[in-house]
Amino acid sequence: MSKGILYTVSAPSGAGKTSLVNALVKSSPEVCVSVSHTTRAMRPGEENGVNYHFVSREKFETMLEQGAFLEHAQVFGNLYGTSQKWVEDTLKSGLDVILEIDWQGAAQVRRLMPDTVSLFILPPSLSALRQRLTGRGQDDQAVIDARMSEAISEISHYVEADYMIINDDFTVALAQFQALITSQHLRQSAQAERHAPLLQELLP
Repeated sequence: MSKGILYTVSAPSGAGKTSLVNALVKSSPEVCVSVSHTTRAMRPGEENGVNYHFVSREKFETMLEQGAFLEHAQVFGNLYGTSQKWVEDTLKSGLDVILEIDWQGAAQVRRLMPDTVSLFILPPSLSALRQRLTGRGQDDQAVIDARMSEAISEISHYVEADYMIINDDFTVALAQFQALITSQHLRQSAQAERHAPLLQELLP
């Protein structure tokens, strides 16, 4: 069985990253999303173990001391981290893994796992981004302004990613995301590993 591929997907809040990832996973059974640990409070409609593993700051810091995280970051005062053991075990099982993380987390992952494929998702404009953040109806104006300021800082790191998708038309963006996943499995090294018996037959 060939090893799965690890992807990091980064985007400013409101760019539609989670919607694209969810749609991709729904249509691609060979791809799964890592469920991060976080110290932030659970939002309405979220489930523990599905959206995040919601833990106390004390529990998170203990895991951090034990070296349990592949990457970790603090965002708006909350801690987020990805279980390294879960990621490695899942990749060994042959499944692709997507990490939805910010640019800082993506940089940490690349240092530890250089073969990681990184993707950055951008909104079509700042006005569209503000409209999406306002349309959520979950945050007050001060929070939205803070997220807009953070978004501009986040966007400046798009140059660090291998690939970039502009999420203007959702259907087009999803098709581009699916094409990216397919292209990685068609790389010579991946195909050679997957079809080793065939290559031995063709080149005795």
